[in-house]
Amino acid sequence: MASVVESKKSCTVNPLKMSQPLGASFAFLGLDACMPVMHGSQGCTSFGLVLLVRHFKEAIPLQTTAMNEVTSILGGYDNIEAALLNIRKRAAPKVIAICSTGLTETKGDDVDGYIVTVRKRKPELDDTEIVYVSTPDYVGAFEDGYKHAITAIVKALVKPLPVKADQITLLPGSHLSPGDIDELREIIESFGLSSIVLPDISGSLDGHIAPDWRGTTLGGTTLEQIRAAGGSAFTLGVGEQTREGAEALREIAGTPLEIFERLTGLEVNDRFLQRLAQISGKPVPAKYRRQRSQLLDAMLDGHFYTGGVKVAIGAEPDLLLAVGGLLHEMGAELRCCISTTKSPAHALLPAEQVVLGDLEDLERGAADAGCDLLITHSHGRQAAERLNKPLLRIGFPVFDRIGNAHRRMVGYRGTMDFIFEIANLMIDQIVHHHPGDWPLTPEAAAAAAPSAGAGCCGTPLTPTTLAEASA
Repeated sequence: MASVVESKKSCTVNPLKMSQPLGASFAFLGLDACMPVMHGSQGCTSFGLVLLVRHFKEAIPLQTTAMNEVTSILGGYDNIEAALLNIRKRAAPKVIAICSTGLTETKGDDVDGYIVTVRKRKPELDDTEIVYVSTPDYVGAFEDGYKHAITAIVKALVKPLPVKADQITLLPGSHLSPGDIDELREIIESFGLSSIVLPDISGSLDGHIAPDWRGTTLGGTTLEQIRAAGGSAFTLGVGEQTREGAEALREIAGTPLEIFERLTGLEVNDRFLQRLAQISGKPVPAKYRRQRSQLLDAMLDGHFYTGGVKVAIGAEPDLLLAVGGLLHEMGAELRCCISTTKSPAHALLPAEQVVLGDLEDLERGAADAGCDLLITHSHGRQAAERLNKPLLRIGFPVFDRIGNAHRRMVGYRGTMDFIFEIANLMIDQIVHHHPGDWPLTPEAAAAAAPSAGAGCCGTPLTPTTLAEASA
């Protein structure tokens, strides 16, 4: 169990965490025909939009209420009304999702009241669902905003329905990629179960070329699927950040739940498959027994390169646990762990301490502990260069690599892929010797002098030619 220490620095240097509104917007991007809106200034939206576009290399639908100095003081009702009407007219989304920002939270805008008023005044919005989530960016982090967004979606749109025995609801954490969600859906369906993934970024942010264009999200969890979640027989969550949403589903529809702290590793995937077997009443398919055997072999092969490696990790809580837990099982030492916000996941991390800090804390901690490997998002690349250590990029944002939507870290296959990625990175750090690294002793050099004889074809045996021959 790791103790949690909060950094007491006067300011943040090279931030690790992303904001709550960005995390909530990310969750809403997993809904089909949805338009996320940040209720704040244009800058609040533009900076988040840049990060999302650079990470996924895709066009991202994200709007703003464009608050200015006057409306920030007098209140933002007019801006919200104008934004809702313009979005409804131009993009015709099925869901408009509003996230507050630090600006409007400080002012104290009653957005729930604004929505009630605009509903009464503007009947043309009757065919559009509106979801609001409070996400001040001066507290919490990306994971918190994502968590609150899931809960807001459930409370606003899910109603109790007759239970379907073969239907389950999957709540993925914000640290899962579209490739991870595809992997989990395939596993669930192999047991004869149908799944409702909420939110489902594998449909909207998986890097596909859509046959048509519209101003909203293209793919994801449909409004009909969200409502149908009230009839699921079970809720499975991945990461502690999904517990709040799963409990909201239980309160509304009475759906039993289980939260898996991570699905990167051996034992946790064993439990996941066992739970699916219990829900479906079917045995674990043979292909997963084969994949489990392959993962065991990968762990055996990979531990030669991860055992004893000292690691520094900077990530959101659930991702920190997923990566740190696997590395601990592979024999690595978690010497420096930096995270962004408080979470029950920290209590499960096999490390002495977790610091709620920034990338400067990560850099200093890695230097003091003599770490061999840094693991964080792309903003940690300068720290890795200064320390002359390899960097494994994980989390959000990763803007200097492509293929983030298809990276896979869950299930037996995803765990195996991640082990290979780490092991291969460490293999690149192995120093390989060359012939010149073993100079001849004076006695050997004298024996190899021209007077001592010649090589084949009359070539004198000199230290240089001996070295070349040995090469």
